[in-house]
Amino acid sequence: MVNIDELKFDENGLIPAIVVDTESKKVLTLAYMNRESLSISMEKGLTCFWSRSRRTLWLKGETSGNYQHIVSITADCDRDALVVEVRKDGPACHLGTDSCFTAPVYDSDAPEEFTYRGLYELLQGRKASPKEGSYTSYLFDKGIDKILKKVGEESTEVIIAGKAGDKRETVYELADLAYHATVLMVEMGITPEELKAELASRHVIDKKVKQEKMT
Repeated sequence: MVNIDELKFDENGLIPAIVVDTESKKVLTLAYMNRESLSISMEKGLTCFWSRSRRTLWLKGETSGNYQHIVSITADCDRDALVVEVRKDGPACHLGTDSCFTAPVYDSDAPEEFTYRGLYELLQGRKASPKEGSYTSYLFDKGIDKILKKVGEESTEVIIAGKAGDKRETVYELADLAYHATVLMVEMGITPEELKAELASRHVIDKKVKQEKMT
């Protein structure tokens, strides 16, 4: 474990902190910490920065409620930069966007790596700003009954493929079901974090049941 005294702060006593969403691995912001703000961050488990413009400590979320709960802090090989992985309560940027990095400068032709969070946010975008010809926008336009009908249809397709023992077809149908289930989540305002919390609570229960059986 690296000690704070081993870190290399610049001539102004600052060290850059790259804040990353621990779930999506998306870069949220680049901020700066001094020894005091880093110590506060570690003590509270919340990101605290040094504002270079206001020249004061800044606990992220103190006024907005968009706290960033620290999962880990890692120094680079030169000990002069930090990566801070967080679970966030809301937008990272003061403009209200999920990340401060939203202005493309260059894009290669390589496809962007798929993430479930990326899919969820894409569907959110289709609901907020419908796109002509988009199947997702069509589902949101038709409403909850249409979405539920599709979830039911895809569930049946999964059962048929699974019963037939066709692995490839089952994977295909499971992907369809997962997509439509996610559309339902967006329609009902259910977040991936809520789903994860529910699954985590069941994991804890399972462990307790297992322990009871062992005793």
